Amino acid sequence: MSGYYAEKLSAERLKRCYEIAPPRVKQYLEAEIEYVLDKLKATDKVLELGCGYGRVLQRLIGKSEKVVGIDTSYASLRMAREFVGDISSCSLIEMDAVELGFRKDCFNAVVCIQNGISAFAVNQRKLVEESVRVTRPGGIALFSSYSEHFWEDRLDWFRLQAEQGLLGEIDEAATGKGVIVCKDGFKASTVGPDDFAALTSGLPVLSKITEVDRSSLFCQIRVEK
Repeated sequence: MSGYYAEKLSAERLKRCYEIAPPRVKQYLEAEIEYVLDKLKATDKVLELGCGYGRVLQRLIGKSEKVVGIDTSYASLRMAREFVGDISSCSLIEMDAVELGFRKDCFNAVVCIQNGISAFAVNQRKLVEESVRVTRPGGIALFSSYSEHFWEDRLDWFRLQAEQGLLGEIDEAATGKGVIVCKDGFKASTVGPDDFAALTSGLPVLSKITEVDRSSLFCQIRVEK
């Protein structure tokens, strides 16, 4: 599962997933981006984890002084460069989000949205710890997952992706309670309020959980170290 996005759902195939999204899903996607943009300042240096082909990155560029996008898929990064253009304020790096090659305290904001915290299929605690490590005191890390209120719309979207051959066939018997399972091994879970609380427990941060658009669950982590 950890290599699913890099090997099977990157670049053009990933882009297609968003192109076929129903109107309600597109509303959710836009609401997440707007929520993030509202938290950023023009002088910020921002890191996006799992930037894919640059769909969110493009919006971050116009809001912040410097944006760095990382992904494990070279194909997606190459497409991202074409998508956002040759902009000096944007850097793209092939890198694992749980092994960030940055010194500590070098970003004002770290962004990992649209359920990346689950989709990456990595150690979630380590993912949060690494994000906190590279965030400056007073800065924020933003993680999002799906709201339970968005379950039917989310499931419909994944069924569309499966019908288009972008994902494996949905295993309807194994799918439910926030978890979507495909017969090719793909599994999409979620992170709830209690999970976010556990993931940030003991870290030098203040965290706040917010539901956005009745579709997203955001965990805003303000670094206090």
